[in-house]
Amino acid sequence: MTDYAAIDFSPLDAMTEGEVVTHSPTRDVHLPSGKTLALITLDNGRDHTRPNTLGPATLAELGRTLDGLAARAAAGEIDAVAVTGKQYILAAGADLSDVSRVPSQEIAKLVAQRGHAVLGKLSSLGVPSFTFVNGLALGGGLEIALHSTYRTVDASAAAIALPEVFLGIVPGWGGAYLLPNLIGIENALEVVISNPLKQNRTLKPRQAFELGILDAIFPAANYLEDSLRWADGVLSGTVKVERKNAPGKIERLTKWPVAIRVARNMLESRIGTVPRAPYAALDLLDKARGGTAAEGFAREDDVLADLITGDQFAASMYAFDLVQKRAKRPVGAPDKSLARKVTKVGIIGAGLMASQFALLFVRKLQVPVLITDLDQARVDKGVAYIHEEIGKLEAKGRLDADAANRLRALVRGTTDKTEYADCDFVIEAVFEEVGVKQQVFGEIEKIIAEDAILATNTSSLSVAEIGSKLAHPERLVGFHFFNPVAVMPLIEIVRTGTTTDAALSTAFTVAKGLGKNAVLTADAPGFVVNRLLAKVMGEAARAVYEGTPITKVDEAFAPLGLPMSPFQLIDLVGWKVAAHVQDTMFGAFPERFYANENFHELAALDAVVEKDKAGKVTGWTKPAEKIVARAAGNTPPSASEILRRVQDGLTHEIRIMLDEGVVPEVEDIDLCLILGAGWPFIDGGASVYLDREGASERVFGGSFHTPPIRGVAAV
Repeated sequence: MTDYAAIDFSPLDAMTEGEVVTHSPTRDVHLPSGKTLALITLDNGRDHTRPNTLGPATLAELGRTLDGLAARAAAGEIDAVAVTGKQYILAAGADLSDVSRVPSQEIAKLVAQRGHAVLGKLSSLGVPSFTFVNGLALGGGLEIALHSTYRTVDASAAAIALPEVFLGIVPGWGGAYLLPNLIGIENALEVVISNPLKQNRTLKPRQAFELGILDAIFPAANYLEDSLRWADGVLSGTVKVERKNAPGKIERLTKWPVAIRVARNMLESRIGTVPRAPYAALDLLDKARGGTAAEGFAREDDVLADLITGDQFAASMYAFDLVQKRAKRPVGAPDKSLARKVTKVGIIGAGLMASQFALLFVRKLQVPVLITDLDQARVDKGVAYIHEEIGKLEAKGRLDADAANRLRALVRGTTDKTEYADCDFVIEAVFEEVGVKQQVFGEIEKIIAEDAILATNTSSLSVAEIGSKLAHPERLVGFHFFNPVAVMPLIEIVRTGTTTDAALSTAFTVAKGLGKNAVLTADAPGFVVNRLLAKVMGEAARAVYEGTPITKVDEAFAPLGLPMSPFQLIDLVGWKVAAHVQDTMFGAFPERFYANENFHELAALDAVVEKDKAGKVTGWTKPAEKIVARAAGNTPPSASEILRRVQDGLTHEIRIMLDEGVVPEVEDIDLCLILGAGWPFIDGGASVYLDREGASERVFGGSFHTPPIRGVAAV
């Protein structure tokens, strides 16, 4: 057993320069029963936009605070200890800026050991400990709660999660041992592995409570008072705490190993064997079914130290920095003071995409939203869809009845386009054809105010061409969402040669209001994401038409680490849409993008591919096989040849995009692919991956990054 008290943490303490320390002030709360509870409130002294984090100095101070409380407990001065956070936030986990700078595996191990040394004190105070999860609790923040004897949660807390696997590490301050022994192996697998791999999904408070992570849930209005009252009941014996999901002997003997085996098979089929963190977490969860907590913590120390100093974590930190910093301050965005105030939004169209836009705008901006279409039946269908989706949110408890009714009242549908007259921001969601978009904008421009902004959601067409027949093309911006609209965090904002700063600033302000990350791009075919995905999809189609079975093509693309194989992606976006994007790219760059008649024949079929029960593409339909069979006589390329083609093709295209100024820097391309295509964090983005695989050297005799950024070992 590790004696954490005997460890010399001075090398870690030397790294605290610049840390924003989260302090741990304490006050005594005298409960109605006469008992005294010492309440620690974690607070870094900043507003809620800078969450509490747990760096070395923060943990050292918290450790001293807990030592003092243990002494007071021994003296009989206090009956319990509780930890909570500043408004809206418990803690967002370790201070990753510190963790990513550790110079050696020895110091990396100290990071893990200090977490265990300090948080472990919560279970050895001599009196019960509580954590009142009053807001955001991620990683080490949630592990504070897991080390405590009891836990409550604010029903309005933003998110609860152990996201470490998403970043290329594991829950290393007790989470990998404590969580499965609290809520059972299947639930722990969901929280520790499945959710992080689903684009870092988090838990809502109610979900965390129902899993058994938290013992009680209270509304925000009187959360602290209710938690203190509940804690008093627990201390007095009037409140009994039951842990219904805690694993018993039968689960440990039978269900546990089966669940681990199923999870391992799932990982191998879904992400391959290259990512290290999911498998390291799986092994820790497996071993947590037996032995002591001290043994479990020692295993976490070793695994976390190994991963922190590994290449995958280094690449993840590059990606993390892009998402946390660059995405929050978009390069090229004009001053926000130039933005027009948006008090009403118009959406041209009432189909599924338009209705999704309307739902997002009304929920996030809470301003009147107008939708129109060619006839009233289409309009009514769109409004009905929006009302139905609002009803679903109400049924799930994410909106109360008053809020739901207010949102419904803000949505209006009509065929009367004159109602666009007082809209400040109008976006189209019509057929992806230049002429159609020009026509609808031409009609609307005559109605709206001179300073109203027009936005097109085109995925690949020229924004300048769409606006070429407008009287005022300078008010038009590209505003490209990704599907599903409510979930995908990226919007590509496209500037033409005439777009004004006021129009751009309004677009960026609207995107932020929608909770999206926006990246500025030039008006180039396919912009960023679709241009590069067209390269991926085109190379996949080319390999199939040359005679490679679809499953073999998917296997060849697996090392890219994308969340979907090329044909799953094509199937998701729709074959007609994919064919259109491919057409656009081939028309613009016929020497670099693959397209042929087969793509269009396939796109015309109702059912193009065969799928398994999980929706994974497994092959072609019989009619499609006949089309592909025309390629008979070709020599099918090998998996390595297919992979090299797509690596070199992506490298060449990215280099050209940078030379042409489609985006300012390669970091913007990586950010777009991470947010818009799900490019994995452990790769660090496409450019890091392509540097590492040697594609940059092969294609242009250099690299995108100097010095190179470490990442996943070559496959």
